[in-house]
Amino acid sequence: MSKNEKKIFKMYCSAFESGEEKKMLLLFDEINKQKEYDEEKILENNPSLKASQISNLKAYLYEKILNSLRTQRSEQNPNLLIRKWIDYAQILFERTLYEQGSFFLKKAKKTAAQYNNLELMLEIIKWEKSVLMLTSQDKQSKVDDIIEEVKRINKQINNINIFSNLSIKMDSYYRQSGHIRDKEKLDELKKYIDSNLPEYDENQLSPLEKMYLYRLYIGFYFYIQDAQQGYAYSKKLTELFESTAGLIESNTEDYIRSLNALIISQYKLMRYDEFVDTNEKLQNLENNPAILLNENLRLRLLKYHFIHEINHFFMTGRFEEGVKSIMHTQKETFLNLLENIDKHSLLIFNYKIACLYFGARDYNQCIRWLQKIINEPDVDFREDLHCFARIINLICHYELGNFDVIKYYIITTYKFLLKKDDLYLFQKYILAFLKKLKETLKDEQVKNEFIVLKKQLMPLVNSPYEKRAFAYFDIISWLESKIEKRSVEEIIQEKFRQLMKK
Repeated sequence: MSKNEKKIFKMYCSAFESGEEKKMLLLFDEINKQKEYDEEKILENNPSLKASQISNLKAYLYEKILNSLRTQRSEQNPNLLIRKWIDYAQILFERTLYEQGSFFLKKAKKTAAQYNNLELMLEIIKWEKSVLMLTSQDKQSKVDDIIEEVKRINKQINNINIFSNLSIKMDSYYRQSGHIRDKEKLDELKKYIDSNLPEYDENQLSPLEKMYLYRLYIGFYFYIQDAQQGYAYSKKLTELFESTAGLIESNTEDYIRSLNALIISQYKLMRYDEFVDTNEKLQNLENNPAILLNENLRLRLLKYHFIHEINHFFMTGRFEEGVKSIMHTQKETFLNLLENIDKHSLLIFNYKIACLYFGARDYNQCIRWLQKIINEPDVDFREDLHCFARIINLICHYELGNFDVIKYYIITTYKFLLKKDDLYLFQKYILAFLKKLKETLKDEQVKNEFIVLKKQLMPLVNSPYEKRAFAYFDIISWLESKIEKRSVEEIIQEKFRQLMKK
């Protein structure tokens, strides 16, 4: 709870003067003083509290805190406000005060329509039906209107459920294995989507239906690595939010996710100026008074802040500066974030930080962060990251001159990739290349091996199923750095400067 929330809670409870309330507030004050909950210390400092009472007092305190928070948020959160008015209407209807109850029902319905809350609209209509049955007014035209309204809303809800179910399915594929792996999987996915999609005319869909439809297509195109189409749908979704009154306020989390998807697609397409502008728009949401940000949304914004800051360093080739910014200047905030995010995001951050260190030529730190992935027991979760972490781990050991361990790591990596059925041309070429390298090779021989590997990999850059490897690690720039005897930073920075001239 924030300081202000605690203050309001105490004011909220001050109206109650029973012994139980006083003990509850005493418990609240004692817990508030502690950094870590220590029940023995609370009992020691407060003889009026008995050990047998603590369990019930904590449950009562928890309920009171939730009631207080609900009251505080109800005026800010449109959904809580709608529910409050529905509750008022129900209380008045139960007292046969139909006119007064209908007043609150109309307010609730207007706000529910404004914020596209279809589920609450159905609940409001349920009460409208009840009132019609209990009053003697002329019902026929009203009944017909309600029936048509329910049909329309149910159709919208059905479409939304189908679109969101397909999105969840897409997300589960991605979280399991990463980007699309082969044509067979792509054909299977297309068939699944086509067989489950309802017939629809996009122009006739409501804003909420469009929101879920566009999210589905963003997920699909990101999964199959079609960055251009992913960008097109991310842009459509963002424009939908920004052109539809109330949609951002009622679906703030979805708006934040749409901006995030747009930034990711701009990053993949190297649309640098757009990337910077959209990222600035995303970060400025923190200061937008019209948007209610809860702890969950603030955490999401912080996560996206670091993801896109790291991507910014990748785009511009400023790896050493990136390490300094993330792991020194913002270290405390960043490490605190890692303790509070989901497993999938944690895996991605571990990989990105490893790549940041790789670009900065700090191979020992790169290995340390890669080991967080390699040592993760659940290797079936984001199999692709587990595979590429092992590949980069091998390359780091080569850079460090650890030729004695490379042979062992090649064997274990090869076995892992075979077990995961992930031995594609990309991996085969790199493993074969590392197998050839020896400490005794002359500079010209080594350079020739790098040139050969680059020639082998270049045709894979645009392969629909092999190109996923290049999304995780810019191996072409690394090869060029070895061939030209320059740092990866120099190579990528030069490419970025050339891009900005176009």
